[in-house]
Amino acid sequence: MNSSFIAFATHYGVPLETITLILMLPVVVMIIAFFRQVIGIKAFGIYTPALIIFAFLGIKSGSGSFWGGIKYGTAIFVSVIIIGTLARIFLRQFRLLYLPRVATVISIVALSTLVILIIGGIFQRTGLASVSIFPILIMITLVEKFVAVQIEKGSKSAIILSAETLIISIVGYSVASWGRLIESLQNYPWVVFIAIGITVLLGKWTGLRLSEYFRFKEIMKNDYLDQKK
Repeated sequence: MNSSFIAFATHYGVPLETITLILMLPVVVMIIAFFRQVIGIKAFGIYTPALIIFAFLGIKSGSGSFWGGIKYGTAIFVSVIIIGTLARIFLRQFRLLYLPRVATVISIVALSTLVILIIGGIFQRTGLASVSIFPILIMITLVEKFVAVQIEKGSKSAIILSAETLIISIVGYSVASWGRLIESLQNYPWVVFIAIGITVLLGKWTGLRLSEYFRFKEIMKNDYLDQKK
């Protein structure tokens, strides 16, 4: 049974799915903030992983299954990164300015994605072929972020950040697909304020990130041994 707030909103024409996705956003960004502040996985900021998570949810709706969202979402994500990298390497010889170059890369990725969808249809991968335009557009816009990082920090950093973004996206998608959580948001919308509160607490985090414990393990070990002497 949905809450009175949800019933009020749906009564005036707001789709239940839209309400649920909006209520899910504070939970999603809380997860991303936790990965960044506590675990130390950077990814492409907060905005990009959040978009990718919702793209995965859109792909899930098209494929009709939880694993379809992960399988086809990851396939499109990886394809976009690989094609974007190859397109950028190919365009180097033309010495284009930044914006026209990125626009050309996005165009190449878009057409290549269309080919992938057609191939999915030929091989009767209906979950892939039936993916709606909005998740695909979200994935394609990832190319601009990837190219910008490639230019600024190099291909290695761009690939690492892409992998981290994919990890966070899969975890966030898994949480956002959890039926019990969806029911809780629909029945008790105020739950989002708990997520917002946790996010605020994460903003006060002053301890080492989990990744930094591994990164500075030797230094911390030597410091501990010096203190014992």
